[in-house]
Amino acid sequence: MSAQGMDETQARAAEAARSRFVERFAAQLLDAGMTRMPARVFAALLASDSGALTSAELGKQLQVSPAAVSGAVRYLTQQHMVTRERDPGTRRDLFRVHSNQWYEALGSRDSVMKRWEDALREGVESLGADTPAGRRIAETLAFFEFVQVELAALMERWREHRKTLGLD
Repeated sequence: MSAQGMDETQARAAEAARSRFVERFAAQLLDAGMTRMPARVFAALLASDSGALTSAELGKQLQVSPAAVSGAVRYLTQQHMVTRERDPGTRRDLFRVHSNQWYEALGSRDSVMKRWEDALREGVESLGADTPAGRRIAETLAFFEFVQVELAALMERWREHRKTLGLD
């Protein structure tokens, strides 16, 4: 077999391995509650060498329509899991997953959790802390307050750990 033939074979094998990873990891995200197309798009971006693909590239790789890609990246950008950038010198958008995407996604939950805490606090006050529902809501509030404090500390530890790994 020629060197060119081996390169083509290796390229096909690498692409097959990438596709298997994308589908396996997307299935795990699906099991965790993410919808199918955003899970597949996120996994494809994560598995790409550049971490960025155009809508057309995502559609071709995942064998889906532009509309499916569009809906998926809209969801992922809202969740702070990917960003939209302009492909330099073109009118095409690039969708990028960053090395710190988990940090960004978790960090963006801070405002959401604060709103939940406010609503839960209001629920305890309106239903009464001494009622069964009020006690249940108060426990839920206590949980989110606990998670909020722990998450802040965890994120700080992660930033320090990233430095030890040479990722900063």
